[in-house]
Amino acid sequence: MHAGSMASDNDPAPFDQIGKRYDESFAERDAQLAEGEWLLSQLDRPARVLDLGCGSGVPTARQLLDAGVEVVGVDESRTMLDLAEEQAPGGEYRHQDLREVADLGEFDAVVANFSLLMISKADLPPLLSQLRSQLRGPGLLQVAMVLGDFDELPILFLGAPAKVTAYPPDELTRVVEAAGFEVTNLREIQAEAEPNRIEVQIYLRARAV
Repeated sequence: MHAGSMASDNDPAPFDQIGKRYDESFAERDAQLAEGEWLLSQLDRPARVLDLGCGSGVPTARQLLDAGVEVVGVDESRTMLDLAEEQAPGGEYRHQDLREVADLGEFDAVVANFSLLMISKADLPPLLSQLRSQLRGPGLLQVAMVLGDFDELPILFLGAPAKVTAYPPDELTRVVEAAGFEVTNLREIQAEAEPNRIEVQIYLRARAV
């Protein structure tokens, strides 16, 4: 299971233990990098982007920073944020609950790559609505998830216990649109998330309306 951070009902300690192994575990990131390129093509500079569940900063925060975008990265693992400061220098990194973002100001775009897996289905709609209220300008949202249909399912991720949530594409679309977005693109891809393990990932693009 691909995951980026942990909401407070989970224990963030497993990601502190996993650390750099998180980056080393993933064999294929082409789709995530392609989403970053799309986002950059839509943003005028200067632009401010929230990377929600930024993890180690690789690849998204680093990709955006290298292109001259201001990045605020939020994660609940201090170890992952330390890695982000090392691997994607120049971002503003915040150690806090992914669901408590009201204090972060306005953004031109929000990216959430595999971090919403760690948020329950009850908590996602209010979070998306809050993010919608903080978007300005192009008001872009880019989300990556793993295909599934479960809520806070206990798993082992790289040997660490976690609870994860997943949506079928139609349900994810409904939740995002109900929060005040128009979904402009949604695609499913098969990716080698770890050596010899293929998963189906969902990549969603949306715009605030």
